[in-house]
Amino acid sequence: MEEELKCPVCGSLFREPIILPCSHNVCLPCARTIAVQTPDGEQHLPPPLLHSRGSGLPAGAAAAAAAAAAPPPDHETPAGPACGGGGSGSAAGGDHADKLSLFSETDSGYGSYTPSLKSPNGVRVLPTVPAPPGSSAAAARGAACCSLPSASSSSITCPQCHRSASLDHRGLRGFRRNRLLEAIVQRHQQGRGAAHGASTAAAVAVCQLCDRTPPEPAATLCEQCDVLYCAACQLKCHPSRGPFAKHRLVSPPPPPRAPAEAASASPGAAQGAPSAGGSCKSPGATGAGAAGGGAARKYATCPDHEMENYSMYCVSCRAPVCYLCLEEGRHGKHEVKPLGTMWKQHKAQLSQALNGVSDKAKEAKEFLVQLKNILQQIQENGLDHEACLVAQCDALVDALTRQKAKLLTKITKERENKLKMVWDQISHCTLKLRQSTGLMEYCLEVIKENDPSGFLQISDALIKRVQVSQEQWVKGALEPKVSAEFELTLDSGPLLQAIHQLDFIQMKLPPVPLLQLEKCCTRNNSVTLAWRTPPFTHSTVDGYILELDDGDGGQFREVYVGKETLCTIDGLHFNSTYNARVKAFNSSGVGPYSKTVVLQTSDVAWFTFDPNSGHRDIILSNDNQTATCSSYDDRVVLGTAAFSKGVHYWELHVDRYDNHPDPAFGVARASVGKDMMLGKDDKAWAMYVDSNRSWFMHCSSHTNRTEGGVCKGATVGVLLDLNEHTLTFFINGQQQGPTAFSHVDGVFMPALSLNRNVQVPRTLQVRARLPPPAPAPLPVGLQSAPGKGGSKEAVRGAVQAGSLPTGPPGHPLETVLSGMMFSCLSA
Repeated sequence: MEEELKCPVCGSLFREPIILPCSHNVCLPCARTIAVQTPDGEQHLPPPLLHSRGSGLPAGAAAAAAAAAAPPPDHETPAGPACGGGGSGSAAGGDHADKLSLFSETDSGYGSYTPSLKSPNGVRVLPTVPAPPGSSAAAARGAACCSLPSASSSSITCPQCHRSASLDHRGLRGFRRNRLLEAIVQRHQQGRGAAHGASTAAAVAVCQLCDRTPPEPAATLCEQCDVLYCAACQLKCHPSRGPFAKHRLVSPPPPPRAPAEAASASPGAAQGAPSAGGSCKSPGATGAGAAGGGAARKYATCPDHEMENYSMYCVSCRAPVCYLCLEEGRHGKHEVKPLGTMWKQHKAQLSQALNGVSDKAKEAKEFLVQLKNILQQIQENGLDHEACLVAQCDALVDALTRQKAKLLTKITKERENKLKMVWDQISHCTLKLRQSTGLMEYCLEVIKENDPSGFLQISDALIKRVQVSQEQWVKGALEPKVSAEFELTLDSGPLLQAIHQLDFIQMKLPPVPLLQLEKCCTRNNSVTLAWRTPPFTHSTVDGYILELDDGDGGQFREVYVGKETLCTIDGLHFNSTYNARVKAFNSSGVGPYSKTVVLQTSDVAWFTFDPNSGHRDIILSNDNQTATCSSYDDRVVLGTAAFSKGVHYWELHVDRYDNHPDPAFGVARASVGKDMMLGKDDKAWAMYVDSNRSWFMHCSSHTNRTEGGVCKGATVGVLLDLNEHTLTFFINGQQQGPTAFSHVDGVFMPALSLNRNVQVPRTLQVRARLPPPAPAPLPVGLQSAPGKGGSKEAVRGAVQAGSLPTGPPGHPLETVLSGMMFSCLSA
């Protein structure tokens, strides 16, 4: 709170704060220093001041002229605790005003408010003018507070918002005194002084050389050594003889007194005793001063009617007024309300505003706690990562040391092997050389003998021995078997490159994907899910895994794995509730699951013709509900729904029928041929019909010719019972022939083939259960039919309202699908 109690000009606690028109506060002494005169008002200045600006007169002469010419002030001006008010004060006031002009930039009368380091908020403050010789400081202050505001062209600029406000004839006295702020400052000073007094009272000067705990109180202070001694330490460490004989020992200084004690010791100053130069009465100062003492605070009085207390509040002027101000007519056209009422109202507004600030402050505290926790986590994570890095590097060093030992062992073995081979070769060669040398010496001795017969007796054997000895020195025998070079080369380049490239990588698991519920939807028996990666995520995501349960609360299973963030799943059960979730994965592993989203498939199936699966000659209109063909050849188009379980019935209306064509109605696989009549391949089961008869066809096999055909306006119904695995056809509500096909199993889509002579205008919706053709009691078969369809009452009501088509009686229908087909789109 102390920052709110400091003046923006001097940086100290407020002294006699006044409220500027911009609602900011400033000390009254500081307001005198920042008040300046505008160029527009120079013509209103007293003549001596104008002459002093342009005539080159000394400041003192100009001030004297101004003092002689200036009239005495009409209003008493608050000047702090004591303000001078004599003639010398007037002279000082003129000199002060002239000094203000002398200190203004280029002598224009404008003060400089360029931010600088001269004051706490960068406001350049004009220096205080010293009092003239022979006058008291109080007189100078009184003259300043009287002379400066007397100029009607003076203005003051707020040091916080830099808004300027002109001073009227009352000068600074025209601004209201913030007595509430002044009282809060005094209470703050008293509380701080009491706390400081308690701390200083406990802080007793102790000996600085004592070995005891706690130290003994100090008895003396050596001014030369600047050390406190107790009596025992002074006799022991600082005797009054020898080199210490000339040191001066004095009593230890008393602890400093608290500001509150100092204030109580000088009551005259606190009460604002007048100085020798005179006194200046400050309205309301008695009440403010009493607020700091033990007496009760007095009510504030009107500055224009000092004997009257505030009783009303002017809403237009936003200022309290007394009843005399109202009688004088100053606020005649203004909105005036009782002071107490406005006081309570503004207190309530302030309390309400404080609640909002309090909530924000609470959030800020929680945020600071979060930031401090983050700091702590950063410290802990930093230490953990440092320890992990040291451990990893130590492991690398250990692995390198072990590999070094292995390589050194290899070198040692290679060296020993080479040395052994060389030593073996040396030994072998030395032995041969010894034998050859001995043989040579023996042969030389034999040659020296002169006995021919004796020589011939041994010459043949010696010749053979010499030849054998010569043969032992074959080519390569005198070549080293090993080289002195080691054929061991250590390829450390990749390892050094890997060490140089050793760096941190993102090894975190991917974040939790966020499901985009506004994009998730269901249509018939298909669901579409969308998700995205959370913002401000630095972890990489390689792909996503989408899981879906079986629609009956069973186990989840993967239905999509890939990088896309939008997936449509087809072929689900009708009237079922599915739970879906998604998770992300990267090289580090699989991240956590997202929140589970619940999706409800349609109770009743509804489909149109699929423009993507139809032949290019098929023309769809009326929102894909009407199909025609531009070719004379039969072309196939499929529906947008797929069925794998349950009982399903739908009808198609023939809107145009010309030249006796043979349209075919039935079901087909998704891969059915589109350029031939329905039923000519093994992917379709159909009934083709002309104007007189019909046939069932599958794999180009025609069966069960039945009388009765179609014409314009006819209705063809298809009943697909996947519980009994049968397919039955109807024309105008009557079954056409026997059951067309049995053993029908798999995933089927509604199908139709036609040429340009036929037009089918629209597709009727598939029902979860088939009610009777008219509002009547439900058949027994419907009541016992299993499945997940809607209630009997709801279905009957829908039929009565005409929202569902009518089908053949006695066939309970339900929609329970399990087959799945997937189509994924990029988000």
